[in-house]
Amino acid sequence: MDFVRAAFFDLDKTVIAKASMVALGPELHARGFLRRRTLLRGVFLQILFLRFGASEERLAKIRRSVLKITKGWDHDEVRNLVAETLNEVMEPLIYSEATDLIRHHQEEGDEVWLVSTSPAEIVEPFAEILGITGSISSRAMIDESGKFTGEMEFYAVGENKALAMREIAAARGIDLSESFAYSDSETDIPMLLAVGHPFAVNPDRTLTRVAHEHEWPILSFTHKVRAHDGHRGRTPFVVSAAVLGVLALIGRSQARR
Repeated sequence: MDFVRAAFFDLDKTVIAKASMVALGPELHARGFLRRRTLLRGVFLQILFLRFGASEERLAKIRRSVLKITKGWDHDEVRNLVAETLNEVMEPLIYSEATDLIRHHQEEGDEVWLVSTSPAEIVEPFAEILGITGSISSRAMIDESGKFTGEMEFYAVGENKALAMREIAAARGIDLSESFAYSDSETDIPMLLAVGHPFAVNPDRTLTRVAHEHEWPILSFTHKVRAHDGHRGRTPFVVSAAVLGVLALIGRSQARR
């Protein structure tokens, strides 16, 4: 019996090189959404994120801070800001290795999903830029007047990511045991355990240890390129070789279908 296979990609530090919320920080400041002190604190958090990874405790602190800051923001204004700036601010941060894998999965007939703790206002249009199947993301509550309430409807972190993946798999006939997941963070271990083919990408220290324990492949993504850059062929062969092992594993799995 035929089955559907999917590849689930984390966003921050897996598909793009930095935290998406922090990447948009300067534009939010320029539009009057953020004060300078808040922006500088965001830069500091980004440094910690890149150096030490994102534990559940750190993500919980970031979530509380973001909800407090965004309370009262107009939802349509935020979506318009993202639409106007996404190409210039975030698209140049995309890892070319990630786009290579995304395109390969698509060529193999796999569905491709972004699975991100970042808000839907960022993740959904970014998924459209990548031309993929869809996305899982955090959803903030919006009041009757279209303002953020400072509360969360769904927080896509930890086990919640795996739960949403299983719900999508049940609805779309996806066989998770034959599917793939890519992430950098210890908080995404449930997401990685939910599939048959997990990969650690630019992993933090805890995920590196867990990946070694489970014998999961570890990938290093370093080269950035725009999603629609027609000159990706100039990427040195040594960079593409970092992806070849993954493609070999995908090919072996495809042969068993």
